[in-house]
Parts: sequence; C-alpha cells; structure tokens
Amino acid sequence: MQRLDTGYEQLPTRTARSCSSTVVRLALRAGLYALVIGPIAVLALYAGSSGWFFPEVLPASWSFDPIARQLASPRTREALATSLGVAGAVTLLALLIGLPAARTLGLRRFRGRSLALLLLLLPNLVPLIATGMGLNILFLHLGLAGNALGVILVHLVSALPYAILALLGVFARYDEGYEQQALTLGANPLRVFWHVMLPLAGPGIVVAALFAFLVSWSQYVLTLLIGGGRVITLPMLLFAAVSGGNPATIAALALIFAVPPLVALALTAHALVEGTAPVGQHV
Repeated sequence: MQRLDTGYEQLPTRTARSCSSTVVRLALRAGLYALVIGPIAVLALYAGSSGWFFPEVLPASWSFDPIARQLASPRTREALATSLGVAGAVTLLALLIGLPAARTLGLRRFRGRSLALLLLLLPNLVPLIATGMGLNILFLHLGLAGNALGVILVHLVSALPYAILALLGVFARYDEGYEQQALTLGANPLRVFWHVMLPLAGPGIVVAALFAFLVSWSQYVLTLLIGGGRVITLPMLLFAAVSGGNPATIAALALIFAVPPLVALALTAHALVEGTAPVGQHV
C-alpha cells in the first residue's frame, strides 16, 4: 500500500529550524545592543566613579562629581551650546539645499547630471585634510576663518553630500502623479509641497537630517582648521582632555558628547516607525 505523506513528520524539523532562527535573531540583536550600549555604559561607569582600577570588575566607590563639574563648567556649557548651534544650522542648511538638489537629480534626466552629482559628492571623495586645507586658504581670503559662520559652511561642505544621497533614494522612486492630482483638485503649490511632497519624502528627510547632524556634531579636523581655536566645540574640548587629563573627566566629557547623537537617533527611529501622515490629507 502507498504511504500517505501528511507532513506531520516534518513538524519537529520545522519547529527546530524556527527555534534556531529565533535564537540567531536574538543573539544578533543582543550583540547589536551590546555594541551600541556597551561603550556608553563603560563611559557612565568611569564618569560615575571616584576610582576604578584593575582587577576590579566594578568601581569600588561612586561619585557623580566629574559629570556635575563638567555640566557646571562655563567652558563646557559654551562648547555644548556652540556644537548644538553649529550642528543645527548645518542640518537646516543641508535640508534647504539638499532637498531641491536631490529632487532635481532624482526626477530629471539632463546633460551634465552625472557631472553635477560628482561635484556634489567630490568633497567626501578626497581626503578630509586636503579639503580642509584648501578651504582654509579660501576662507582666509574671504574673511570666514576664525568665526562660527565659517565653521558652519565648512561643516556643510562635508554634510551636504550625505543629505543628498539620503534624499536621492527617495526621489528615485518618487511619483509626481500625486502632486499633479492635488493641483488638479485646486491645491496651490504651497499646499502641495506641505501636504503631498513632505509626507512622501518624510522618511528620507528625517534620515538626511540625522546624517547632517551627526557629521557636523562629530567634526573635529575642519573645526580646528577653520575655527582656528576661536570656535570651541565639544569635540575640541574632548580631544584636549584626552591628550592630558584624568579618566573620569574624559569619560564625563565623552558621555556629554554622546548624549545628543543618541537622542537624535532615538527621535529618528521614532519618526520612521510612526510614519508620516497619509498623502493628500487636508489638501
């Protein structure tokens, strides 16, 4: 008699494979969390301890005085405000310039498009120190060296390509038909921009803003070259402390330096998960 294969014999194998894949996913997730949170946790331990020496697994005594001293320091607060102001301005300018540039490059095919894209990405294709030295000479002649405006502009040169690349992926799949329908229904260009294009391009805009902020926030070499020691940001304070300071002070500064990017990353993840408003709402 022919044996009927009902598939029940394969259930243990399928269950084992499902459990194995679940274990692998959990292990990868745990490893990713460890890579992200581990260094921050070590910094927090160093910054919150009055003494941590080998072979102690955890600090013998706890004191948050290093963090409190750094937060109370006028120099640290001024550097934090400068870093936030510069990174915020760079992010805003990168979006204002990158959005129309990415839209044009993503939706239009014209002669010289590849050359224009190459020129936009060129600052990040050459060594950073070469770009910085060339811009330093140029900014000295323009009177932009040694001030915050020059630092913002030089950060923008480095951050803008990342913003454009993030937005290009959006406009490569962008359907202009939604805009045409809204215009046909009587919406003016401003309403089309606000209620149609922004929701469609929202995820790309959020990611582009994150990239621009992170590039500007972590910039040290260009700030040093263009700022000339007059524009003091948190990376400059941190590098100065690393060259000759106690571990608790360095950890406290590094922890303060790490908080805004983590907050920006969390806000970006929340915005991407929540999604944008339905296209055409309130048009």
